[in-house]
Amino acid sequence: MPKRILQGTVVSDKNDKTVVVRVERRFAHPLLQKTVRRSKKYKAHDENNSVKTGDVVSIEECAPISKDKCWKVVTVHN
Repeated sequence: MPKRILQGTVVSDKNDKTVVVRVERRFAHPLLQKTVRRSKKYKAHDENNSVKTGDVVSIEECAPISKDKCWKVVTVHN
């Protein structure tokens, strides 16, 4: 089964080897057909502490690293 890859913005890099990434999804409202934006935060593993707040990154699913961290940073976009 392929691993999910999501793209989002780093909102916090204060933890050691961990970044918090906000991923936004857009969808049409079922009744009103208006575009709705919903966001969710994921904790992702950053081994070298190289990612900073405001960076756009891709994160990939992985085996659980801690209680609530099961994603890792794959690439940093400009």
